[in-house]
Amino acid sequence: MCGRVRLSSDYSEIRIKLKFDPDSLAPNFEREWNLPPTERVLVAIRSVDGKRTPKMMRWGLLPHWAKDEKISFSTFNARAEEFTTKPAFRDAWDRGQRCLIVTDGFYEWKKLDPKGKDKQPYAIAMADAAPMVMAGLWARWNSPSGEEIQSCTILTCGTNSIMGKLHNRMPVIVAESDWPKWLGEEPATEEELLAMLKPCPDEALKIWPVDKRVGNVRNKGPQLATPV
Repeated sequence: MCGRVRLSSDYSEIRIKLKFDPDSLAPNFEREWNLPPTERVLVAIRSVDGKRTPKMMRWGLLPHWAKDEKISFSTFNARAEEFTTKPAFRDAWDRGQRCLIVTDGFYEWKKLDPKGKDKQPYAIAMADAAPMVMAGLWARWNSPSGEEIQSCTILTCGTNSIMGKLHNRMPVIVAESDWPKWLGEEPATEEELLAMLKPCPDEALKIWPVDKRVGNVRNKGPQLATPV
Protein backbone atom coordinates (compact mmCIF):
# COMPACT_ATOMS: atom_id res chain seq x y z
CA MET A 1 0.00 0.00 0.00
CA CYS A 2 0.97 3.66 0.07
CA GLY A 3 -0.41 5.62 3.00
CA ARG A 4 2.08 8.41 3.60
CA VAL A 5 3.98 10.51 1.06
CA ARG A 6 6.23 13.54 1.06
CA LEU A 7 6.84 16.39 -1.37
CA SER A 8 9.51 18.86 -0.35
CA SER A 9 10.98 19.86 -3.72
CA ASP A 10 10.73 23.41 -5.02
CA TYR A 11 7.85 23.84 -7.46
CA SER A 12 10.06 25.56 -10.04
CA GLU A 13 12.06 22.33 -10.31
CA ILE A 14 8.93 20.17 -10.38
CA ARG A 15 7.38 22.28 -13.14
CA ILE A 16 10.40 21.75 -15.38
CA LYS A 17 10.74 18.04 -14.66
CA LEU A 18 7.04 17.31 -15.16
CA LYS A 19 6.89 19.51 -18.26
CA PHE A 20 3.79 21.36 -17.07
CA ASP A 21 2.24 23.79 -19.51
CA PRO A 22 4.11 27.10 -19.00
CA ASP A 23 0.84 29.04 -18.83
CA SER A 24 -0.58 26.88 -16.05
CA LEU A 25 -1.09 28.56 -12.70
CA ALA A 26 1.29 27.38 -9.99
CA PRO A 27 -0.58 25.28 -7.42
CA ASN A 28 -0.78 26.45 -3.85
CA PHE A 29 1.08 23.87 -1.81
CA GLU A 30 3.58 23.88 1.02
CA ARG A 31 6.51 21.52 1.37
CA GLU A 32 5.40 18.45 3.25
CA TRP A 33 7.38 15.57 4.74
CA ASN A 34 4.51 13.61 6.27
CA LEU A 35 1.39 13.84 4.15
CA PRO A 36 -1.49 11.43 4.96
CA PRO A 37 -4.62 10.49 3.02
CA THR A 38 -7.47 13.05 2.83
CA GLU A 39 -4.90 15.87 2.57
CA ARG A 40 -4.19 17.50 -0.78
CA VAL A 41 -1.50 16.14 -3.09
CA LEU A 42 0.07 17.50 -6.27
CA VAL A 43 -1.35 15.86 -9.38
CA ALA A 44 -0.70 16.13 -13.13
CA ILE A 45 -3.67 15.78 -15.48
CA ARG A 46 -4.40 16.37 -19.14
CA SER A 47 -6.73 19.35 -19.43
CA VAL A 48 -9.66 19.53 -21.86
CA ASP A 49 -7.47 21.49 -24.27
CA GLY A 50 -4.75 18.83 -24.11
CA LYS A 51 -2.27 20.60 -21.84
CA ARG A 52 -0.38 18.95 -19.00
CA THR A 53 -1.68 20.80 -15.96
CA PRO A 54 -0.88 20.75 -12.24
CA LYS A 55 -3.71 20.40 -9.72
CA MET A 56 -4.03 20.00 -5.98
CA MET A 57 -6.46 17.18 -5.18
CA ARG A 58 -7.81 15.47 -2.09
CA TRP A 59 -5.99 12.15 -1.60
CA GLY A 60 -8.77 9.58 -1.38
CA LEU A 61 -11.01 9.26 -4.41
CA LEU A 62 -14.61 10.48 -4.09
CA PRO A 63 -16.76 8.86 -6.80
CA HIS A 64 -19.53 11.08 -8.14
CA TRP A 65 -22.20 8.96 -6.42
CA ALA A 66 -20.69 9.20 -2.93
CA LYS A 67 -23.12 10.56 -0.31
CA ASP A 68 -20.35 12.06 1.83
CA GLU A 69 -16.58 12.25 2.17
CA LYS A 70 -16.21 9.23 4.45
CA ILE A 71 -15.50 6.87 1.56
CA SER A 72 -12.23 8.69 0.83
CA PHE A 73 -10.71 7.17 3.98
CA SER A 74 -10.69 3.80 2.18
CA THR A 75 -10.06 4.88 -1.43
CA PHE A 76 -6.62 6.48 -1.20
CA ASN A 77 -5.19 3.32 -2.84
CA ALA A 78 -6.61 1.18 -5.65
CA ARG A 79 -5.28 -2.29 -6.40
CA ALA A 80 -4.03 -2.54 -9.98
CA GLU A 81 -5.38 -6.08 -10.28
CA GLU A 82 -9.00 -5.13 -9.63
CA PHE A 83 -9.66 -1.40 -9.83
CA THR A 84 -11.27 -1.57 -13.29
CA THR A 85 -14.24 -3.46 -11.84
CA LYS A 86 -14.50 -1.79 -8.42
CA PRO A 87 -17.46 0.62 -8.22
CA ALA A 88 -15.41 3.31 -6.47
CA PHE A 89 -12.83 3.48 -9.29
CA ARG A 90 -14.54 2.07 -12.38
CA ASP A 91 -16.13 5.31 -13.58
CA ALA A 92 -12.86 7.26 -13.40
CA TRP A 93 -11.14 4.54 -15.42
CA ASP A 94 -13.93 4.34 -18.01
CA ARG A 95 -13.88 8.11 -18.41
CA GLY A 96 -10.12 8.19 -18.95
CA GLN A 97 -9.55 10.28 -15.82
CA ARG A 98 -6.00 9.12 -15.28
CA CYS A 99 -3.46 11.25 -13.46
CA LEU A 100 0.07 11.26 -12.13
CA ILE A 101 0.62 11.87 -8.41
CA VAL A 102 3.84 13.82 -7.93
CA THR A 103 5.87 13.05 -4.80
CA ASP A 104 9.42 12.86 -3.53
CA GLY A 105 8.68 9.39 -2.19
CA PHE A 106 6.74 7.60 0.50
CA TYR A 107 7.14 5.73 3.79
CA GLU A 108 6.59 2.10 4.63
CA TRP A 109 6.80 0.19 7.90
CA LYS A 110 8.60 -3.10 8.48
CA LYS A 111 7.35 -5.42 11.20
CA LEU A 112 10.04 -6.21 13.77
CA ASP A 113 8.05 -8.84 15.64
CA PRO A 114 5.55 -11.52 14.54
CA LYS A 115 2.54 -9.62 15.92
CA GLY A 116 3.55 -6.36 14.24
CA LYS A 117 3.47 -4.35 17.47
CA ASP A 118 6.98 -3.02 16.86
CA LYS A 119 7.63 -1.51 13.45
CA GLN A 120 10.51 0.37 11.86
CA PRO A 121 9.58 3.06 9.31
CA TYR A 122 11.56 3.40 6.10
CA ALA A 123 11.69 6.20 3.56
CA ILE A 124 11.60 5.26 -0.11
CA ALA A 125 12.77 7.55 -2.90
CA MET A 126 14.09 7.39 -6.44
CA ALA A 127 17.75 6.43 -6.62
CA ASP A 128 18.50 9.33 -8.99
CA ALA A 129 16.76 11.86 -6.70
CA ALA A 130 14.11 12.56 -9.35
CA PRO A 131 10.45 13.02 -8.41
CA MET A 132 8.59 9.79 -7.69
CA VAL A 133 5.62 9.92 -10.07
CA MET A 134 2.82 7.47 -9.29
CA ALA A 135 -0.05 6.24 -11.44
CA GLY A 136 -3.44 7.46 -10.31
CA LEU A 137 -7.08 8.10 -11.13
CA TRP A 138 -9.03 11.24 -10.35
CA ALA A 139 -12.66 12.28 -10.08
CA ARG A 140 -14.98 15.23 -9.46
CA TRP A 141 -17.49 15.16 -6.62
CA ASN A 142 -20.13 17.69 -5.62
CA SER A 143 -20.62 18.00 -1.89
CA PRO A 144 -24.09 18.43 -0.35
CA SER A 145 -23.31 22.16 -0.08
CA GLY A 146 -22.56 22.34 -3.82
CA GLU A 147 -18.77 22.55 -3.58
CA GLU A 148 -16.88 20.69 -6.32
CA ILE A 149 -14.03 18.61 -4.92
CA GLN A 150 -11.39 17.00 -7.10
CA SER A 151 -9.88 13.86 -5.60
CA CYS A 152 -7.47 11.09 -6.56
CA THR A 153 -6.23 7.63 -5.70
CA ILE A 154 -2.81 6.00 -6.06
CA LEU A 155 -2.67 2.67 -7.90
CA THR A 156 -0.73 -0.09 -6.17
CA CYS A 157 0.77 -3.37 -7.36
CA GLY A 158 2.83 -6.24 -6.02
CA THR A 159 6.37 -5.47 -4.96
CA ASN A 160 9.81 -5.79 -6.47
CA SER A 161 12.48 -7.62 -4.48
CA ILE A 162 13.71 -4.67 -2.44
CA MET A 163 10.23 -3.45 -1.44
CA GLY A 164 9.14 -7.01 -0.72
CA LYS A 165 11.33 -6.90 2.41
CA LEU A 166 9.02 -4.24 3.84
CA HIS A 167 5.53 -4.92 2.51
CA ASN A 168 3.57 -6.94 -0.06
CA ARG A 169 2.29 -3.86 -1.96
CA MET A 170 3.85 -0.74 -3.42
CA PRO A 171 2.67 2.22 -5.52
CA VAL A 172 2.89 1.97 -9.29
CA ILE A 173 5.78 4.27 -10.25
CA VAL A 174 5.42 5.43 -13.84
CA ALA A 175 8.55 5.78 -15.96
CA GLU A 176 8.93 9.20 -17.56
CA SER A 177 8.69 7.67 -21.03
CA ASP A 178 5.18 6.44 -20.13
CA TRP A 179 3.81 9.71 -18.73
CA PRO A 180 2.30 10.84 -22.07
CA LYS A 181 0.43 7.57 -22.58
CA TRP A 182 -0.89 7.41 -19.04
CA LEU A 183 -2.16 10.99 -19.28
CA GLY A 184 -3.73 10.40 -22.68
CA GLU A 185 -1.38 12.73 -24.52
CA GLU A 186 -0.32 9.83 -26.74
CA PRO A 187 -2.56 6.99 -27.92
CA ALA A 188 -2.46 3.74 -25.97
CA THR A 189 -4.70 0.68 -25.82
CA GLU A 190 -6.24 -0.48 -22.56
CA GLU A 191 -3.87 -3.44 -22.62
CA GLU A 192 -0.87 -1.12 -22.95
CA LEU A 193 -2.06 1.01 -20.05
CA LEU A 194 -2.69 -1.94 -17.77
CA ALA A 195 0.72 -3.37 -18.65
CA MET A 196 2.31 -0.28 -17.04
CA LEU A 197 0.88 -1.23 -13.66
CA LYS A 198 3.81 -3.26 -12.39
CA PRO A 199 6.63 -2.78 -9.87
CA CYS A 200 9.56 -0.65 -10.93
CA PRO A 201 13.07 -2.19 -11.07
CA ASP A 202 14.91 -2.62 -7.77
CA GLU A 203 17.73 -0.37 -8.88
CA ALA A 204 15.32 2.54 -9.42
CA LEU A 205 14.78 2.92 -5.67
CA LYS A 206 16.73 3.81 -2.57
CA ILE A 207 15.46 2.92 0.91
CA TRP A 208 16.63 3.97 4.38
CA PRO A 209 15.34 3.76 7.98
CA VAL A 210 13.90 6.91 9.55
CA ASP A 211 12.70 8.07 12.97
CA LYS A 212 9.53 6.46 14.32
CA ARG A 213 8.04 9.91 14.83
CA VAL A 214 6.93 9.77 11.20
CA GLY A 215 4.16 7.46 12.39
CA ASN A 216 2.32 10.42 13.89
CA VAL A 217 0.84 12.68 11.20
CA ARG A 218 1.11 15.67 13.56
CA ASN A 219 4.90 15.46 13.31
CA LYS A 220 6.28 17.58 10.48
CA GLY A 221 9.61 18.72 9.09
CA PRO A 222 12.60 17.48 7.10
CA GLN A 223 14.05 15.62 10.09
CA LEU A 224 11.42 12.91 9.53
CA ALA A 225 13.20 11.84 6.33
CA THR A 226 16.69 11.91 7.90
CA PRO A 227 18.39 8.48 8.02
CA VAL A 228 18.74 6.90 11.47
